[in-house]
Formats: sequence, C-alpha cells, structure tokens
Amino acid sequence: MQEIERKYLVVSKDYKKEAFKNFHIKQGFLNKDPQRTVRLRMTDDKAFLTIKGKSTKNGLTRFEWEKEIDRNEAEALFDLCEPGIIEKTRYLVKAGDFVFEIDEFYGENEGLTVAEIELNQETDAFQKPHWLGKEVTGEIKYYNSQLSENPYKRW
Repeated sequence: MQEIERKYLVVSKDYKKEAFKNFHIKQGFLNKDPQRTVRLRMTDDKAFLTIKGKSTKNGLTRFEWEKEIDRNEAEALFDLCEPGIIEKTRYLVKAGDFVFEIDEFYGENEGLTVAEIELNQETDAFQKPHWLGKEVTGEIKYYNSQLSENPYKRW
C-alpha cells in the first residue's frame, strides 16, 4: 500500500482547540535503514508493527504496511528496539475532507511539533490551517526514525 503524506512544522498551539481526539504514542524502531524502516508503536489502547519503504524523490510517497499486534507482544518487542524511543501526543484535527495528525514530542524531541496530512493523490488540494508553518516534506531530519537518532534538542 502506498502512503502519500505532507509534513509541516506547527507555529502555534491553536490546533489543540480544534482537535477532536488526542492520544499518547510510544514508538521504537527495530530497523532504521531508509530502504525498509521497521517501527513498533503503542497508543493508549493498541499496538502496531509497521514497515515503511524508501520515499520517492519528493518525499511525498512511500510503501507502508501496518499490522495490529497484541500489546503484550509489543511490550516485549520494545526490548529489541534500537536506542532512541520516541514519546509524543498525537492530536487529530479535521481540515475539509482530510485530517491532520499533529505530533507534540517529549523527551529529547521536546519543543518540536509536526503536522502530517495523508492524501489520496500527490496533487490533492487541502485547507491549510493558520497554525501550519513551513513544509518539511521529504526533509529526512524530521522523520521519526531520524529523530530517534538525532533528537531535536541536539540541533
């Protein structure tokens, strides 16, 4: 399955007033190779194993496979993850026909807030909320796998 998404920095906390849902995320990486990233993620009530392929040149599209797994299995797999566990709160905000996922990071990435929007096609138009800042789609340093190795506080 192909994932098409754009990524932006967030310039104000106004998105919190617009959010229809939020939840905590803990994630680690079993493999950070850019050709095939293997991510482990736990939310408040679920756990997932995700494999992502290499991004296209413009950074918009890449292969993504995701499978829900048992939370106990996920807890055990965290022991196998590479160093650099990421913790964040995700806020969901409706924008026209799409939903922005806004991640507010903690720990070594505290101070970073990033919004992502998943599209059906690379050319889809969408409403840009006033709290949306600079587009960082395709900038590798903003990938979660990279943030686990080179956290925002070290920039």
